[in-house]
Amino acid sequence: MSLPFPSRLRVSRRALILGSLAAMAARPAPAQAPRRIVSVGGAITEILYRLGHQDEIVGVDTTSLYPAEAMRTKKSVGYVRALGAEGVLSLQPTLVLALDGAGPPDVLRILEQAGVPLTRVPDDPSREGVIRKIEIIARAVGAQDEGAALIREVEGGFSKLTEERNAVTRPVRALFVLSLQNGRPMVGGRGTTADAILSLAGATNAASALDGWKPLSDEGVIAAAPEAVVMMAHGPSGAGTDPFTLPAFASTPAAKDHRLVVMDGLYLLGFGPRTPAAAGDLMTALRQAPRR
Repeated sequence: MSLPFPSRLRVSRRALILGSLAAMAARPAPAQAPRRIVSVGGAITEILYRLGHQDEIVGVDTTSLYPAEAMRTKKSVGYVRALGAEGVLSLQPTLVLALDGAGPPDVLRILEQAGVPLTRVPDDPSREGVIRKIEIIARAVGAQDEGAALIREVEGGFSKLTEERNAVTRPVRALFVLSLQNGRPMVGGRGTTADAILSLAGATNAASALDGWKPLSDEGVIAAAPEAVVMMAHGPSGAGTDPFTLPAFASTPAAKDHRLVVMDGLYLLGFGPRTPAAAGDLMTALRQAPRR
């Protein structure tokens, strides 16, 4: 027996509604707009790459030298402590990750007032500080699992470094020279990243009587009596600067064997995921036979 016309109409309408709902359920959800990150700090950029979020980076500062493709493929927003609000905002960021000390402070305030989410990342030069950096950045980009894996890797590197450092019977007395201006060195004293990396490498800081980065007189260099001098490959003085051509350095124990260690600045002082390897390489370089 056939149904009356009104019943057939109700069934058809119900079937249409159910079909529409099924089609809506099967339709993929609208894609979320990709995150647009401005990374301010070489260690932050390095960590983002290690977490696999490099494609979300739209801008980096000039200290983001590793990996090398960061500076080649991302827009530059200037030096970490000399940012411009207009340059950052022009990239339409949805997240700014900035190391403590980035600025100027007024620029960061302008970004926050413009509604840009800003995450400040502590820059403690220590084993714990590196782990904390990774935790904060991983949480900010929703990569906790990747962050946990990276932390396990970095912790393993630090544990190996500790074993190697404990085997050192006599620490090398080293002087970290940031720059040479008019023959006068700027050296790293207590509380600096230089002091921290020398400690991790099992060395004694020959400038431990100073606080912070300070210029050192000729008398001070001689009194410090370093057995080795550590410099950055591309520091403020440029590559290839030989401190032992200066009379004060020529009078130090380091000059006897021309014991000069030159390494990449971000690798040494960035305190990112490569820090255990950097400290290990520095330890080896300080103890190797010198090369003239």
